[in-house]
Amino acid sequence: MIPFIDLKTQYLSIKDEVDDAVIRVMASCQYALGASVASFEEHFAAYCQSEFCIGTSSGTSALHLAFLAAGIGPGDEVITVSHTFVATVAAIVYAGATPVFVDICPVSYTMDPAQIEAKITSRTKAIVPVHLYGQPADMDPILDIARKHKLLVIEDAAQAHGAEYKDRRCGSMGDMGCFSFYPGKNLGAYGEAGAVVTSNPEFNHTLRMLRDWGAEKKYHHVLKGYNYRMDGIQGAVLDVKLKYLEQWTEARRNHARYYQNALSNAPLILPCERHESRHVFHIYAVRTALRDKLLEFLKENGIGAGMHYPIPVHLLEAYSDLGYSTNDFPVTEKVAAEQLSLPMFAELTEEQIDFIAETINVFSAVTSEKVLDVAV
Repeated sequence: MIPFIDLKTQYLSIKDEVDDAVIRVMASCQYALGASVASFEEHFAAYCQSEFCIGTSSGTSALHLAFLAAGIGPGDEVITVSHTFVATVAAIVYAGATPVFVDICPVSYTMDPAQIEAKITSRTKAIVPVHLYGQPADMDPILDIARKHKLLVIEDAAQAHGAEYKDRRCGSMGDMGCFSFYPGKNLGAYGEAGAVVTSNPEFNHTLRMLRDWGAEKKYHHVLKGYNYRMDGIQGAVLDVKLKYLEQWTEARRNHARYYQNALSNAPLILPCERHESRHVFHIYAVRTALRDKLLEFLKENGIGAGMHYPIPVHLLEAYSDLGYSTNDFPVTEKVAAEQLSLPMFAELTEEQIDFIAETINVFSAVTSEKVLDVAV
């Protein structure tokens, strides 16, 4: 069996360091925020080329707090994409604002900047590009449009730890950048955790209050805040794992190159890396019109694979009130119908990739023969 992701092998490789860090938190009894979270915040801010990092309880709460800190609320509109995990859109709704979608680029699967200006109204307050699968969005034109129309840019970097666009780290280019440390992420906690990074001192101050019941100091509640604090244990785990993130990222990038060669003759659309960007391959996303059948075949042969994401947010039942319909975003809908995620994690081996590629080639041969039989 080749898993989609192997968290146990990663843990065993750093077990002693992680266990020691967790025990130190247990001994300190600083279970919510505390020194371990502060240490991680300092290190992750530097890693992201930002001045500040505010640890949160999840990536979703990071997004929610970023919108609130930006003053976004009822009556406001936020431009984003429908090809994303639902949390991007949910957090906009939590703030009381209205999500407004644009389509994606058919090559990078990230926001198409050429479509943004047509969606800007007097109610638009922010643009939220999503660095999907670890691929940076095309940030320069997005930032130019935001400056022209005096809009905020809040990056959804939940899948882009260490990704770069023209030597700038994802999360550092907009007004705020939001990260998830869900266990399966490139930098994953051992539970739920997230963070907002920013170089704006006012946002930093507001975010820190909002995550801790709106308090400037204990029992002095300045804002109506939330219980969105990062756990001390998660801060300790992340601080240990951050030291290995570059090593793991380069392993992922090497695996992606190996996949590209191994699958060069397969009837698949393979992922690309945007020019002058550093893709960190949180997801190795291929495309095929036979996605569902290939997924079933891979699973039958002991290969963990998945879909990210088969139903665009604008077509989800939960968001039908937004008023969108099928064919509103044709590129998004086509990609969603064809996207398949192959196993990708730092500890993946070349032998495993070879087996995955061989299995896909067998599937291709079998399906080609069936097509020929039908044609005859």
